[in-house]
Amino acid sequence: MNDSIVIIPTYNEIENIESIVRAVLSQHKSFHLLIIDDNSPDHTANKVIALQEEFPGKLFLEQRAKKSGLGTAYVHGFKWALERNYDFIFEMDADFSHNPNDLEKLYDACHFGGADLAIGSRYVTGVNVVNWPLSRVLMSYFASVYVKFITGMKIHDATAGFVCYKREVLEKINLNKIKFVGYAFQIEMKYRTYCGKFQITEVPIIFTDRTKGVSKMSNAIIKEAILGVISLRLRKLVNSL
Repeated sequence: MNDSIVIIPTYNEIENIESIVRAVLSQHKSFHLLIIDDNSPDHTANKVIALQEEFPGKLFLEQRAKKSGLGTAYVHGFKWALERNYDFIFEMDADFSHNPNDLEKLYDACHFGGADLAIGSRYVTGVNVVNWPLSRVLMSYFASVYVKFITGMKIHDATAGFVCYKREVLEKINLNKIKFVGYAFQIEMKYRTYCGKFQITEVPIIFTDRTKGVSKMSNAIIKEAILGVISLRLRKLVNSL
C-alpha cells in the first residue's frame, strides 16, 4: 500500500492532463494519483481512463456530473483518500503551476519534519512567482497579508493550493462543514488546521503560471475569499466554526 495520494481536480485540462499524470507518477518517491474531473467538455476524463491502462493501481479517476467548485472536489477527494487509508494527502493543480518535483519536499516536511500540514509557499522567502502580471502578484500577496491580519495565522501564503496533509488533520476536520469552494476554501482549510492546534510548515517553492489551458479565476471567487475570511473569524469567535 502506498502511503501518499496526490489529488488533482480537473475541468477542461486536456492540454495538461497526460503530462501532469506522467510527471507525478515518475517521481523518485512513489505517489498514487487521484483525478477528480467535473465532466469536462474537452473529455479530460477519457484521457485519464486511457492512461489508467498504463498505470494500473496508481492512477485513479472520480467523475462528477457537473462543475461544482474546487472545494467540493477536494472534499470528495479527501473522503476518498481517508477511506483507503492514505497517510499523506496532497492538493495540486493540473497546469504545472505547481512543480511535481516539489512533492517530495512537502512529503519530507510531514513525514520527517514534524509538520501536520506542509504548504508549498510562494511568499515565505520573498515573492517566488513566474509569469504573473504584477497586478495579480500584488493581489495574491496582499490577500495573504489580509488573511494573516484577520485570522491571526502566521502563514505567508494562505491561498496556496499546493499542500500536504497528514491524515490525522483531515480526520479531525469535519469535512461536511467546509463551506467555501474557491480561494476561500484554501484559507478555510488552513484556518481549521490552525484552530485544531496542528503544526503548519511552509516550504518555499517557485510558482509558475500555466502556459496551456485557461485559468478558472473569477470575480466571484475573489469576492468569496474576501468575505469568507471575515466569516471564518466571526464563526470562530462565537464557537460555531
